[in-house]
Amino acid sequence: MFIVTAKEMYDMDRLAMQEIGLEGKLLMENAGRAVAFKVMEQISVKEKICILAGAGNNGGDGFVIARTLLDEGYQVEVFQVVANEKITGDAYDHKVIYEKCGGNVTHYNGESIQMLKEVDVLIDAMIGIGMKGEVREPFATLISLINEQETYVISVDIPSGVPADEGENSIYAVQADYTVIIGAPKESAFLPNTAPFYGEWDVVSIGLPTFMFHRLTNKTVWQLENVEKTLPKRELFDHKGNHGKGLIIGGCKEMPGALSMSVQAALKSGAGLITGASALPVIQMIAGNSVEAMYIPLMDTNGYLNNHSEISFGAYDAAAIGMGLGRKKITKDFVAHVMKTATCPIIIDGDGLYHLSQLLPDLNARAYSTVITPHPGEMAMLLGITIREVLQKPFQYAKEFAQTYSVYVVLKGRYTIITAPDGVQRLNPTGNAGLSKGGSGDVLTGIMLAMVMQKQSLLDALCNACFIHGMSADLLVQDQHSEHDLLASDVINGITRVYRAILSSG
Repeated sequence: MFIVTAKEMYDMDRLAMQEIGLEGKLLMENAGRAVAFKVMEQISVKEKICILAGAGNNGGDGFVIARTLLDEGYQVEVFQVVANEKITGDAYDHKVIYEKCGGNVTHYNGESIQMLKEVDVLIDAMIGIGMKGEVREPFATLISLINEQETYVISVDIPSGVPADEGENSIYAVQADYTVIIGAPKESAFLPNTAPFYGEWDVVSIGLPTFMFHRLTNKTVWQLENVEKTLPKRELFDHKGNHGKGLIIGGCKEMPGALSMSVQAALKSGAGLITGASALPVIQMIAGNSVEAMYIPLMDTNGYLNNHSEISFGAYDAAAIGMGLGRKKITKDFVAHVMKTATCPIIIDGDGLYHLSQLLPDLNARAYSTVITPHPGEMAMLLGITIREVLQKPFQYAKEFAQTYSVYVVLKGRYTIITAPDGVQRLNPTGNAGLSKGGSGDVLTGIMLAMVMQKQSLLDALCNACFIHGMSADLLVQDQHSEHDLLASDVINGITRVYRAILSSG
């Protein structure tokens, strides 16, 4: 599933018409009929429907939807919210066809608003993806009226008033119960300030060739089918060396559990051999939690790691650092030491990211792959901006950072965005609010380490790790836990269910 901006979607339509020869009227017919069939899955033929049609493609889709529903026996009327002269091109042609098929069009005025209060379902086809800036009249009044009612609301492609792209501040828009997205979801379907307006949503195809999506966008949603195709399978004669030797560095006297959870998650996710590295007192506290792991003590000062230990990175296929490390100056020096001496891919998480904000020039100096796993607060710290700015433009900021410092960025959130150094972006859809607990990030880092050491591309490995982490939480909340009581340690145990589900379906 691709993710597009408004420009990319417009370019898609234009190229489909100019290069492929798909007529705009046909694409509008495909879109409207596809939406109509989704609408029929949601509502009964007995319910009275009003379609609010604006100008442009969104309004044109509305006329096709109305004709299709009418033909299927639904009680439907179109409420045209713009002047006749604004209905042009393909939208005008489909309006004429709708009327010739017996459809009725009511024009917007003060008195006609009453009809919106007398229907069971409102279908919002008013504005579409061209929304920018403040909502103008009559749309502002209509949006207010729609949101005040208890009528079931379905939006076509995007709720009116919601921008397609990231970056907008205040949003005044239709609060849809359900949205039928046309072609591909837009960026705003995944942002904290705009995603709630969509309600539940589905995507319908209108016949745009897949190769054009590949040409015009490098953003996709990583889905179960992608995991099934890329997750490495175990071979009959495999041994532990085939599945990676990983090193996890972290923990301090106040936070030993962070290291323990990462170690357990890596082992549970399929790593061949895992070694935990920390101060001796930390190891003594946690070693009994994961008897399958090995441990090496590192030099410490009062329970915090310092940079006097020499680590033989050549013995490891990948390493992770930062979980529960602490924010002392000596631990910053230790992180700098590891970044300069590690001869394998490294994942930097937790307190490692806190120190990284002062070590950014060292990223470009690394000859091996680096993965960073910030949440929005840590991303804001690395960029020197506010959390609000990160949340408004997560795709842009993650991409800019990844390309500037040649790193993989896993920007965590309800929808985690995984960005490669070349700017390719994938979004993970799994997970729920139960993951908003201490330790969840430590578990994800352990899963990532295990995945990075398997036979798959680094980008696929990171995407699979995020999917497995979120799917574990989803499966657990379905029948064992709630989002309130779910713990990070539960997510580790849930990995078993994830693998069984994926491998049995694949």
